[in-house]
Amino acid sequence: MVHEEGGGFMSASVADCPAIRADKVSVRYGKALAFEDVSLEVSGGAITALVGPSGCGKTSFLSCINRLTDLYEGCVVSGQLTVGGESVLARGIDLLALRRQVGMISQRPNPFPLSIWRNLELPLREHGVGDRTERQQRIEQALRDVGLWDEVKDRLNRSAHALSGGQQQRLCIARALVLRPRVLLLDEPCSALDPISSGVVEDHVVQLRRRCTIVIVTHNLAQARRIADETAVFWTREGRGYLLESGPTARIFEAPQNPVTAAYIQGLRG
Repeated sequence: MVHEEGGGFMSASVADCPAIRADKVSVRYGKALAFEDVSLEVSGGAITALVGPSGCGKTSFLSCINRLTDLYEGCVVSGQLTVGGESVLARGIDLLALRRQVGMISQRPNPFPLSIWRNLELPLREHGVGDRTERQQRIEQALRDVGLWDEVKDRLNRSAHALSGGQQQRLCIARALVLRPRVLLLDEPCSALDPISSGVVEDHVVQLRRRCTIVIVTHNLAQARRIADETAVFWTREGRGYLLESGPTARIFEAPQNPVTAAYIQGLRG
């Protein structure tokens, strides 16, 4: 993977809820260009929804933010991308520190094949939280943050796979929160859930607003309209994604500037 030169990541002076800024960012997998020249500012402490048809680069853009693109052989990311003013594409940055502070929730629940407790304790141990009391406090708080504590406090040693789909997804969100990230990335976190479970997950995501910067990929326009402060509309042209339009969610849905956005919002395109 190709990166720009640079230094560290997220100094102590950076705000707790950092803004994310992309300047002409492009992602290429081998010869295939996923998206190109995306310039976007994500406000700190807000929820930003990425919407648009399949194949327009939304998930690839999300993956750039915590460098999951590194996992794909032949992937090249170009442009400038900063979190809290510091480059995440710089050579030599601490990827462990980056991914601790920029958590990622995937499309389908993926709890470890371990107990509920171990799902949360393991990342704490891996990231150097050695004090047992601190681990216990963080685990309980993370489970409370996603509304799971009262549901699982008497069965913490049971398998996480025994939980329902919605509970598993909330556990995965808690697993990210236990590391106290300042950015939370969610890739269609409700797409594999039933409407009731989806609503519960959505409610808890909303409660995290202003505690961390949230970027969520969703195909559910109603969900984006309900929960997002800002919305970015991605689109495709000649097989490659690009940013069509972005701004406050109310404006995107009520007074879009681009006619393609207007057609998409009305269900006429995409």
